[in-house]
Amino acid sequence: MDKAAQQAEGLRTKQSAIKFVVLIGLVSLFADMTYEGARSITGQYLAVLGASATVVGLVAGVGEFIGYGLRLVSGYISDKTRQYWMLTIIGYMLNLFAVPLLALVGRWDLAAALMILERIGKAIRTPARDAMLSHATRAVGSGWGFGLHEAMDQVGAMLGPVIVAAVLYLKGGYETSFGILVVPALLAITVLLTARYFYPNPRDLEVGYPKLNTKGFAQVFWLYLGAVALIAFGYADFPLIAFHFKKVDIAPDQWLPTLYALAMGVDALAALAFGRLFDRIGIAALALGSLLTAWFAPLVFYGGLPYAVAGMVLWGIGMGAQESIMRASIAEMVPIDKRGTAYGIFNTGYGVCWFLGSALMGYLYDVSLMFLVVFSVVVQLASIPLFLKVRRRLTA
Repeated sequence: MDKAAQQAEGLRTKQSAIKFVVLIGLVSLFADMTYEGARSITGQYLAVLGASATVVGLVAGVGEFIGYGLRLVSGYISDKTRQYWMLTIIGYMLNLFAVPLLALVGRWDLAAALMILERIGKAIRTPARDAMLSHATRAVGSGWGFGLHEAMDQVGAMLGPVIVAAVLYLKGGYETSFGILVVPALLAITVLLTARYFYPNPRDLEVGYPKLNTKGFAQVFWLYLGAVALIAFGYADFPLIAFHFKKVDIAPDQWLPTLYALAMGVDALAALAFGRLFDRIGIAALALGSLLTAWFAPLVFYGGLPYAVAGMVLWGIGMGAQESIMRASIAEMVPIDKRGTAYGIFNTGYGVCWFLGSALMGYLYDVSLMFLVVFSVVVQLASIPLFLKVRRRLTA
């Protein structure tokens, strides 16, 4: 094949890769409208049903722990069976249709069970989906590709809470808010099946990937996992933040989802910006993000509404940086045949620390807000030296 033909083939592959990323981005957009719309009110919903702050923290933590822990299994299975699409579709089904069922419960324990089931569905589909995405993003730039996907994802995460806020504003109640989210759930499944039809083998989209050692994972991968674990350990989940906002009556109930929507909008912009930054400076972009966003905790847990808004902006920046760059980094340091497993291991470690951190912060909230805030800031800042060490290892 001559040079011109190679360039034409490369251009076609890149265009196909972008289309695949956009299709999966649309799936995530509608999916996030569904479950992020629900998550914007789960904290206060549990409070209304009689749960304590410790229960809210445990529900959030257990959901993330089980959800992330199962990714170790689903990621390994996806690599062994190569059934990436099957696992992705099954996971989305569970992930999405647990949400409308929340409209039918009236007890916090049943609501908590459905919230955990939603996380289980996400656990089943995420490693397989991210492995497929990694093939396409290598063709367009890992940071930019995952950043674009995350941006579309967070557009949905912004629209979902806005829909919920509108329902609450119109006095529709929590049950109606959960029930209406069946519409984006159906749209997400429709687009997912369309992507499966047009791209049955996403691995064909990756060209020029490095021939890495496939016997195991390099030491730098585990070092990176340690840095990410610190971020997860110290990052307060929104249900606990929403619980605090309701407890101190920082704003009317219908405005709390709007604060979450604001954070998701910031998340989308941050994902694009940090994705581009990652393609230029690598892991250092995560260190920069940690330095900036570690200060959200004192803003959201102290002061009035203006401080809460500023804190949610920083919280959204942190989520955007994490969700785009963290996944992009895996594609850069792990061999192609082990990415499903790597995403599973990575997400399991992240989830264990998220669970421990969420449970601990729920407890600290009941004991002392100052302890919670200091813990959150210090643990996140502790990740920066590790990220810089990873950067030195990768560039050595």
